[in-house]
Amino acid sequence: MDFRDLKYFEVIAEEGHVGRAAERLYKTQPALTKCIDRLEEQLGAPLFERVGRGIRLTAVGTALLARARRISLMMDDTAREIGDYANGREGNIRLGCIPTLAEHILPGICEELLAEAGKVTIDLRVSMNDVLLEGLKAGELDIALGPMIQTDDLFETEEIMQDQMVVMASASHPIFSQKKISLRTLLDYQWVLPAHSVASRQWLDNVFDRHHLPRPAVQITPTVLNMIMPLIERSNLLGFASKLNLSTGRGQLKEVVLKDTTMLRRMGLSYRRDTYLSPAAQRLIAIIRRNYRDKRQPAKA
Repeated sequence: MDFRDLKYFEVIAEEGHVGRAAERLYKTQPALTKCIDRLEEQLGAPLFERVGRGIRLTAVGTALLARARRISLMMDDTAREIGDYANGREGNIRLGCIPTLAEHILPGICEELLAEAGKVTIDLRVSMNDVLLEGLKAGELDIALGPMIQTDDLFETEEIMQDQMVVMASASHPIFSQKKISLRTLLDYQWVLPAHSVASRQWLDNVFDRHHLPRPAVQITPTVLNMIMPLIERSNLLGFASKLNLSTGRGQLKEVVLKDTTMLRRMGLSYRRDTYLSPAAQRLIAIIRRNYRDKRQPAKA
């Protein structure tokens, strides 16, 4: 089975259309049709079926696509590993990180890594956790730093620290003049919160749902999450953010202390069990363990 045929098959499956796949691959449609013919002849079963003007995978095609992607990842990993050894490189790291950790812990980790291995290169993607997980699954990322992944045989995940999400406001916010603050008190003010698709927003909405209260009135919904802190500091808007922001020099912020709105997050580093990790990636993991995970372990007798 020709590896190029498998690569072309992947693109055809992703596009669901031979013409679009041909444009993406800079190949002719007849060439891609012959590629599918060869694969179907070797497997003895059809890979696609027609649907309207497009095509979709058969059960055999779906099984082959999963295998083809695994083979593709293995080939990419092999090329990277052999290249690292052949060229004497310490390697490249494709690192994903959620915004909170990128701002508060990643600079220190990178400083230590570059001090130990000055030739390491890092491709950094800062995004929300669902995007990072897709990157890991697709083989586009080596390591992701973010909330712990639920049980999944595809990933190795290690807890490195715990974080709390809390309600925050400007230190001069009128809410702090209240004698007693409750969930109902929070509804007297406008909020700045991320989109509904973000897990922390969903968690906060569920708190109000469970108490049979309206959800917070959101006045600003930024798509760039690092805008939330400046907006809270310079307005009378309430926000929901990591407590790490209170310990890193943001003196204009203050926590609105309320047990019901304190969300515990377990942060971890994750990587695929079956992936190649360059010497640089392994060194990065060792630094993270040394600075975070290992400090959480009780001392041995």
